[in-house]
Amino acid sequence: MTDNVPVNLALTLAAVAVTVIVVARLCAPFGIPSPIALLGVGIVGSYLPIIPHPELEPDIVLLGLLPPLLYAAALNTSLIDIRANRVPILGLSVGLVLFTALGVGLVAWALLPIPFAVAFALGAIVAPPDAVAATAVARTIGLPRRVTTILEGESLLNDATALVSLRTAIAAAGLSANVHGFASHGPVSFGSVTRDFGLAVVGGVGTGWVVYLLIAFIRKHLEEASADTALSFVAPFASYLPAEMLGASGVLAVVTTGLFLAHNAPRIQSASSRLSERVNWASVTFLLENAVFLLIGLQFAQTLRDVTESGISLTRAVLVGLVVLLAVLVLRPLWLFPFSWVSGRLGGAGGMSAPAPLVAVTSWAGMRGVVTLAAALTLPAETPLRPTLILIALVVTVGTLGLMSSTLPALARRLDVRGPDPREDALQEASVVQFTTGAGLRALDAEVTPDTDDVVVADLRSQAEQRVNRIWERLGALGPRDDETPSETRRRLRLAMMRAEREELLRIRDEDDVDHDILKTIMAAMDAEEAALAWGQERASTLRQAELRAPDQVAGACEHLETEPDCAVPNEAEGCPDCLREGLTWVHLRICVHCGNVGCCDSSVGKHASKHFRDSTHPVMRSLEPGEAWRWCFVDEVLG
Repeated sequence: MTDNVPVNLALTLAAVAVTVIVVARLCAPFGIPSPIALLGVGIVGSYLPIIPHPELEPDIVLLGLLPPLLYAAALNTSLIDIRANRVPILGLSVGLVLFTALGVGLVAWALLPIPFAVAFALGAIVAPPDAVAATAVARTIGLPRRVTTILEGESLLNDATALVSLRTAIAAAGLSANVHGFASHGPVSFGSVTRDFGLAVVGGVGTGWVVYLLIAFIRKHLEEASADTALSFVAPFASYLPAEMLGASGVLAVVTTGLFLAHNAPRIQSASSRLSERVNWASVTFLLENAVFLLIGLQFAQTLRDVTESGISLTRAVLVGLVVLLAVLVLRPLWLFPFSWVSGRLGGAGGMSAPAPLVAVTSWAGMRGVVTLAAALTLPAETPLRPTLILIALVVTVGTLGLMSSTLPALARRLDVRGPDPREDALQEASVVQFTTGAGLRALDAEVTPDTDDVVVADLRSQAEQRVNRIWERLGALGPRDDETPSETRRRLRLAMMRAEREELLRIRDEDDVDHDILKTIMAAMDAEEAALAWGQERASTLRQAELRAPDQVAGACEHLETEPDCAVPNEAEGCPDCLREGLTWVHLRICVHCGNVGCCDSSVGKHASKHFRDSTHPVMRSLEPGEAWRWCFVDEVLG
C-alpha cells in the first residue's frame, strides 16, 4: 500500500544500519574487512525474496554518499604532508590513473566486443583506489607515515582524474550521459580534453577554496558545538554541488574544503566543536562506507540476470573480470617502480625515491571501493554490455579489497616495512610538549604581577610539569617500583575516585532533588576527564610493549649535542646513587655524557639528573633505559 512506503523506507534504513553494526562487530575479532563481509551478506540477501532490494541509483552514490566520504577522509589528512609529498601524489593520482585506464582499456577492448572508448571508460572506472579503504588498511597494519600520506593523497585526488576521463570516454563513444556531472561538452578532441581537465582542476580547487573561506567566516561566529557540527555536515555538499554545476570537479572542491578546514580548525573552532565534529564524522563514515557495500551486494542477483540477458555468458564475463583484476594488480607496480626511480632523481626531497621494499608495499595497497562502483553505475543505459562492465567493476573491487587487505600485512612483515615506532612517537611527543609547555610558562611569567596569588601560580606550574612528565614516563623500564609510574598511580587512583563520584551522582539523580541540566553538565565534565584518562592508560600499555629504535632529531641542530660525547661510563651500576643514599625510588635513569653521573628523571621524587645539571652545568644527558638511545640538551631543550 502507498501509505506504507514511508514506514517501509524507515524499516529498510534501520535494518541496513543494524546489519552494518552487527556484521562489523562480528568481523572485528577475526580481522575480516567489514566491507567484504557486508558485500557477502548482501549477495546472500539478494537471493532471498523476503528481503527488500533497494535500487542504488547513481545520483544517490555520487551526490549523497561520495561527498561526505571524501570530506571525512580529507578531515583526517594533513595539508602539510600533502604539500611535502605533492610529486608522488600527483604522479599517482594523475599519471597512474591514466596509465591504468589505458592499460585496462586495451585489455577490455581485446576481450570484449565493445568500442575502445567504452573499454577506456571501464579503465577509468577501475583505475582509482579508494580513499577510505587505503587509509584504513595502511593505519591498521602500521605502514610508515610517508606511505600512508601518499596513499591518502593519491586516493583523495585520483577520483577527479578518473571521473573526467570517464566523462571524456562516454562523450567519445557518442553515448548520451544524462547523469549529473557527466554531461558531454561537445566533440572530443585534444583541446576539449585539456579544457575539461583544466576546468575540473582550477574550478574544483577554486570552488573549494571559496566555500572554505565562507565556512571559516561563519565558524568564527558560532559558539555552540552542535551548530558547528551541523555546519560541517553541509560543507561537502556546499562544495560539491556548485563545482559540478560549473562543470568543475566536485571531488577536488570537497577535498580542498576539507583539507583547509582541518588545517585551520585550531584557529577557527573551539576544542568542544573539534571533538564533536570528530566523533560525529567517525560515525557517519562508518555507516556510509559499509552500507554502500551491503546495498551493492543486495543487487548482485539482478546484476547476474542482466549479464545473462545482455548476450554474453556469465562465465565469460567473470573470466574477463578476473583478467581485468590481474591487469589492475600488475599495472600499479609497473608504474610505481620506474616512477619512484625517476622522481627520486629529478624531484629531490619532494620526489618518491624510496627503498624497493617500501615501493613494493605501496604498489600492493591499491584497494578499490565506493568510487569504482559508483562510477560503474553512471554508465548510460545504452552503453554496450553495460551489465557486464558493472560486474567487472564489482569483481575488481572485491578482488582488490579481499586480496590486498588480507595479504598486505604479511607482505609488510616479510619485507620488514614497519610503521612509526609508538615509543619513538612518545619520545618526540615529549620533546614537543616540553617546547610548548615552556612557551606557556614564559607567558605565565609575563602575566604574573605582585598581586597574583602565589598558590595559583604554583598550581599552574605543577600542572605544566606533570603534563611533560606523564609523557616521559611512558618510556623506558621501571625502577624499583616496577608496578607503575607516578602518573599511572595518579591515573589509577583518580579513576577509582571517579567511579565513586559517579555512583554518588547517580544516587542524587535518582532522588530527583537537583535539576537534570545541572547533573548533565557535571556528568559531561566527568566523561571528558575519564575518556582522557582511559586514552592515556591505553597508550601507556601499548608503549610498554614496544621496542624503541634510534630517534630522529626533533628540533634543529644543537652545538652541545654535536660536541658532547655520545655516552660515558656510569659511575653507579645499581641505579641512582642519590636516591639510594636518600632512601628514595626512581622511575627512569639518566646518565651525564660528560662525567658519567647517573641520576633519576624529573618524574622521580629526587629529580637528580636535573639537579646534577644545575650543579655541574654539564649540558647533555642520555637515557640509561634498556633499548633507548636518545639524548637531551638541558641548555637548548633539544632532543637528539
